[in-house]
Amino acid sequence: MAEPLTQNHQIILCTLNAKYIHASLGLRYLLANMKRHASADLANQTLIVEYTLARQTDQMVQDLLEKLGPVQTDKTQIVGFGVYIWNVLQTTELVRQLKISRPSLKIVLGGPEVSHEIEQQEIVQLADHVITGWGDVSFPKLCTALVDGPKPLMKVIVGEQPPMDQIELPYQNFSDDDLAHRVLYVEASRGCPFKCEFCLSSLDKTAWAFDLQPFLNELDILYKRGARNFKFVDRTFNLKIESSVQILQFFLDRIDSDGSDNLLVHFEVIPDHLPDRLKTIISKFPPGVLQFEVGIQSFNEEVQKLISRRQDNVQTEANLRWLIQQSNAHLHTDLIFGLPGETIDSFADGFDRLWAIGPQEIQLGILKRLRGTPIDRHTQAFGMTYDSQPPYVVQKTKDLDEALIQRFSRMAKYWDLVVNSGRFKKTIPLLMKPVQVPGSCFWSFMHFSDALWLSTGKTYGLSPENLVDGIFDFLTIERGLTADQVKPLLLEDYLASGARARPKCLAQEKLLLGGDRQDHLKLSDVEKNSFKNRQQRHTV
Repeated sequence: MAEPLTQNHQIILCTLNAKYIHASLGLRYLLANMKRHASADLANQTLIVEYTLARQTDQMVQDLLEKLGPVQTDKTQIVGFGVYIWNVLQTTELVRQLKISRPSLKIVLGGPEVSHEIEQQEIVQLADHVITGWGDVSFPKLCTALVDGPKPLMKVIVGEQPPMDQIELPYQNFSDDDLAHRVLYVEASRGCPFKCEFCLSSLDKTAWAFDLQPFLNELDILYKRGARNFKFVDRTFNLKIESSVQILQFFLDRIDSDGSDNLLVHFEVIPDHLPDRLKTIISKFPPGVLQFEVGIQSFNEEVQKLISRRQDNVQTEANLRWLIQQSNAHLHTDLIFGLPGETIDSFADGFDRLWAIGPQEIQLGILKRLRGTPIDRHTQAFGMTYDSQPPYVVQKTKDLDEALIQRFSRMAKYWDLVVNSGRFKKTIPLLMKPVQVPGSCFWSFMHFSDALWLSTGKTYGLSPENLVDGIFDFLTIERGLTADQVKPLLLEDYLASGARARPKCLAQEKLLLGGDRQDHLKLSDVEKNSFKNRQQRHTV
């Protein structure tokens, strides 16, 4: 529900999301805990304000000051910012301009980006206070001190981690608009017991679970309000199988009761931990409901040891094959390029190993040096150099030079546009056929990536038509296939994608668009829903 234009607030909780479809779970936790750990009055004076990175800074400043209202000498005004690797630069400028416009405003920072190495950060210097780590209790207490006294003496406040039953759940703070148009982030637990050194969760001592029944009650309320898109942010959803089964059963029961065909539930799972009890319930879900994010990161056992990653590769492969062959779950798998000790050849071997298993998506990421992570201990030994600006992407290692990392970065972008997009299902087997390096699909796509870069000179702003023509030119010129071998597949993919223009290579083909298009290409309901879901997933 929109706030009345005349209503001002004393405390604003703010963050800059990458896209509108994202809804900050952290801010909603802070709001939910204001009443319990501060006061009902302060809770009523607190407002969540979310922007996207595309919003102009001066517009955000004006909007925030209008929501706060004029300065009152007897009233402390507070803005708390959630700061992350993807928004720190824009948030820094926003904080700077806010302090210029209203010096009396108290700025409080929180979030992973400002929880470590804080003395080096400009945004910390601009702010009045920083809460490192958990803010559920510490932020309300800080607001109480700033408003009612005694004034806090320390700028940096180490966040208090309370027992899990002392944290109010935030889900009532999702609006009807959130439910209708945004991904709902939820969590049944926090933390992680594993020590993968590239991840901030490696700093956790263990994983802590919320009491399951109150959590499920909150999910039930959301579902009855119309929520159908749930993204669990738990690092280890399948760590405790009993809880995992109960959560999955919650969603399965609702599918069975109302036959809902638009439910989408996303979980991050441990790849080598899939006992039979979990398999049994997963196998009961229909297509298009479950998405599992599976972090493989590397199949190189030496690299795994270096970064303290415990992973049974054989069991991981077996579990992935079971999920693909025996379930309807959509698998989003992750690989990280640039880890210490990883070479281009060892990464290619791992990629080929994963591609042969056949997950629906392979996300090709590049190592980022998250503040505070233990990956720093390898910097000298492996010649790790990182960009000084967020997102702190690795620039070179002793095994990977800058040119090679840039080459891979282009490939990763094209991979998303061509393969992960789901637009070229029929044509991909031609692109991935091992040619350049016998037996390696990785090098086949890298060859295509190199050719597309040479012909277009860009990785952004490529239209579906640009991609169709680029694929056609590569397959006919570089691979020596005939137009008759390539055009029918490209035509079928192009029409299935819903595009409406005319690629140059298909200019002479009979492109039946609009109502006639369905007479040319009939898609099953499953295929249509699958493509719709893929499109939705790639907006998250």
